[in-house]
Amino acid sequence: MAHYYSEKQDSELNLREIEVRVKQKVFKMHTANGIFSKNRLDNGTKLLIEKAEIGEKNQVLDFGCGIGVVGIVVKSIYPETKVIMSDINERAVELSMKNVKKFNLDNQVIKSNLYDKIKTKFDTILVNPPQTAGKLVCFSIIEGAFSHLNKTGTLQLVARHKKGGQTLSKKMEEVFGNVMDLAKGSGYRIYLSKKTI
Repeated sequence: MAHYYSEKQDSELNLREIEVRVKQKVFKMHTANGIFSKNRLDNGTKLLIEKAEIGEKNQVLDFGCGIGVVGIVVKSIYPETKVIMSDINERAVELSMKNVKKFNLDNQVIKSNLYDKIKTKFDTILVNPPQTAGKLVCFSIIEGAFSHLNKTGTLQLVARHKKGGQTLSKKMEEVFGNVMDLAKGSGYRIYLSKKTI
């Protein structure tokens, strides 16, 4: 059976629109079956969008973009950012492209298994990791982020603190040598690690 973090989806598409309310704005986005949080903006991603630290001209990676909410909202609020969105899920990539086109943005969408197709370095990597995919996948996201960040770049990761988040924050500290809680809400925390070397 396919999961939202599987490359190919076998469920019926059932293309539809949902309303996403974030940062005092409303975005109507295409969604479908076989996507993470397909019917609404989940609380973790909402917290990540609301509280992420992003510079005006940052190179931003929306890692595991789903339908593209994070990358689209970031680009809409910070038009001078350069945003790349990636996902392993082919259906997610197609929906993200559809949504990017709908909002007339120049975000690039890449189908990538972890970082295998991502050649750029970033100032900011934003991720709501697929914890149901297991610890090893989440650890690979954190480890790969280090080599894909510019110096002083940040990995900003959201997770439920008491459902695996603590473990992920420890891994971030191990890889980066630092981690801090950027924000908390609805049982979630955003952990931020900065590349200092």
